[in-house]
Amino acid sequence: MAPAPDEEQRIHCRLDELLAARGMTLTELSQRVGVSLVNLSVLKNDRARAIRFSTLTAICDVLDCAVGDLLIVRPS
Repeated sequence: MAPAPDEEQRIHCRLDELLAARGMTLTELSQRVGVSLVNLSVLKNDRARAIRFSTLTAICDVLDCAVGDLLIVRPS
C-alpha cells in the first residue's frame, strides 16, 4: 500500500555525513558514480521516491560503506 502524499518519509539518507567524513564533495561523488548532481541532491535531501540498486551499489562502493550506513529508518 502506498503511503499518503502528506505522510512523513521515515527513510533518511546520510549522504551529507558520509561525504563530510570522507572529505568528498557531492560533485566529486557525482563524477565518480556517474549519477547526475541533481539526482544525488534529491537523494541527499530525502526527496527521492526510489533508487536503483545499481546506483545504490555504486554509491556504497565509492563511499566504502554499507547500505545501512547510507540509509536509515527513523522511528515513527
